[in-house]
Amino acid sequence: MALDHGLVGVESEPYERSWTARDTMLYALGVGCGTGELEFATEKGQRVLPTFAVLAAQAPGRRLGDFDPAMLVHAEQAFELYGELPPAGRVRTTTKVTGIHDKGSGALVTTRATAVDPETGEPVVSSRSAVFIRGEGGFGGERGPRGTWEPPDRAPDHKVTYATREDQALVYRLSGDHNPLHSDPEFAARAGFPRPILHGLCTYGVTGRALLHAVAGSDPARFRAMSGRFTSPVFPGDALTVSIWVDGSDVLFRTAKDDGTVVIDRGRAVISPRPAP
Repeated sequence: MALDHGLVGVESEPYERSWTARDTMLYALGVGCGTGELEFATEKGQRVLPTFAVLAAQAPGRRLGDFDPAMLVHAEQAFELYGELPPAGRVRTTTKVTGIHDKGSGALVTTRATAVDPETGEPVVSSRSAVFIRGEGGFGGERGPRGTWEPPDRAPDHKVTYATREDQALVYRLSGDHNPLHSDPEFAARAGFPRPILHGLCTYGVTGRALLHAVAGSDPARFRAMSGRFTSPVFPGDALTVSIWVDGSDVLFRTAKDDGTVVIDRGRAVISPRPAP
């Protein structure tokens, strides 16, 4: 069979997951934190990178149909936080496929996840994601909504560059994403890549670090939301430059490689104002 369109709108059974302080430290290392960010990478006064919210809200995916998994790539990711995440915690998550859109050359499958406190039912994280599956389009469906995004007609307020390591994907995969596209050269070649590519969510996490330090004063409690569209692969070892435009609490951003190739586009973030002294 092809993609299972009957999944659209059907909410999953609740799934409970927990994480430890070790998990959040390992995630920090996986997205590039080092000796300059010990509050995220060690136990001393430990805090959690806001982009860990995406992993906190993850639940086992339902089978979307029969297709070659090498044809699937992460296309979009967004999250909203309702408070600062603790170094160790637990949530109950439900997910829903919100759409299967026909993009011609492939299908765009969009999903929403809602994670709540298992004890109180209060929201913790809301997450939206999309995957693009090459070769699964052409079924005559709607193409899906199109949003608008334009950076201001001025130079970025901030530009932050972080290098990634050659082994970055091997560290990041220890946070749970074992897709061989990011570690197995033969699998990557079948997907059309000369070597394994970096996880989209690793690039997303590196970008989130840049936003956190440049516009949130390195304070995770001020980081409310983030979204972006993955537009080009990143290889471990590439340097990433995040261009940031700030308008009050609203932030626009774009992430590019050294050669100017944009890898995360249409970026938006919401940063709370600095608290009064």
